[in-house]
Amino acid sequence: MENQENLLVRYDYLETLKRFKGKQLIKVITGIRRCGKSTLFDLFINHLLENNIPEQNIIKINFESPDFFELQDWLSVYKYIKEKLSSDSMNYIFLDEIQNVPDFQKAVDGLFIMKNCDIYITGSNAYLLSGELATLLSGRYVEIKMQPLSFKEYLSAYDDKSDLPSKYRKYIQFGSFPYILQLSEEKDIRSYLEGIYNTVVLKDIVARRKIADVGMLEKVIRFMFDNIGNPTSATNIANTMTSTRQKISYHTVENYLSALLDSFIFYKAERYDVKGKQYLSTNAKYYLCDIGLRYYLLGTKPADFGHILENIVFLELLRRGNEVYVGKVDDSEIDFVAIYNGEKTYYQVAYTVIDSDNSVKTLTRELKPLKSVKDNCEKILLTMDNIPPVSYDGIKQKYVLDWLLEKLQRNQN
Repeated sequence: MENQENLLVRYDYLETLKRFKGKQLIKVITGIRRCGKSTLFDLFINHLLENNIPEQNIIKINFESPDFFELQDWLSVYKYIKEKLSSDSMNYIFLDEIQNVPDFQKAVDGLFIMKNCDIYITGSNAYLLSGELATLLSGRYVEIKMQPLSFKEYLSAYDDKSDLPSKYRKYIQFGSFPYILQLSEEKDIRSYLEGIYNTVVLKDIVARRKIADVGMLEKVIRFMFDNIGNPTSATNIANTMTSTRQKISYHTVENYLSALLDSFIFYKAERYDVKGKQYLSTNAKYYLCDIGLRYYLLGTKPADFGHILENIVFLELLRRGNEVYVGKVDDSEIDFVAIYNGEKTYYQVAYTVIDSDNSVKTLTRELKPLKSVKDNCEKILLTMDNIPPVSYDGIKQKYVLDWLLEKLQRNQN
């Protein structure tokens, strides 16, 4: 491999920070633990230093480091930073995992009103942008939603970029957290994923939500990991678990699902009635932030590679800046309706549409929901079938691994 994690440049995120540098907005980077937020700070700080920003004008605090444990309240944070500010030039302030400080938003707001402070903060829980912070800083921040490595970023760590299917299998088995690239032994990767899983569950969910029954929470998590891409609701989960003598209430499940979303371990795709042009409130789908975590928790049981691929496509659509919904068309379903700047694109995802009996039953089934939509929006079928691009009445079939590596025109500027 060419790159270690500390050298693996996350270009899209880094370019976003560069664009917002100096703007009168607080830059808020959110995402699951260990997805690369702190490394992104380091990359951007290197960029500042290379562009002649004095080192004394850069203040970085990681609130999970023992070096800063004495900063236990917002006022001590504010005073500590204020004493270090250069009065006659711009200061760049980086506050990593600041949600650990009670009422931290007061310190951030106090610094923000100073004209010589450019502020960047990270957090591993959606709580960061809820409640008082959202109210206090409304209209004064931009959120940069960070994920673990895309397949394209993952591939960039290899000298040899051939044999995409083999690298895709490693990508889904071992996961997309950046530090995975530094580990070569499977047992070490599993230990690392175990550490991430336990930290997210115990620190970001159990401790923050004050959950007493950790065993029941883990049963719900296992259920969710095993049902990525399936229509799910708190009622369905509660009924399913109760039927197997694991009695749990709807409200408890709803609380657990909310906590899983807040910790960025899961993302939710609501349903959208394509013909009725309205959002639906029932049977949403949930997708996991990293498939490697699924392999860690569920082991090598037979996997639904179709739903795993669907999960990968969903995350990629989010990375590309889309709002993503599950499409309902009469009694059928379009896997994803992606909306970017008001423009819709429809995606159907299938592991393969090549039938062993040389029929076209699977292809016909996958194309049917797309064909039933009569608008002029782009329609794409993504599969693992490595064939040249083909079109069916305007519906493009693409090899999904090529699609994952595409550079979109809108992201080139």
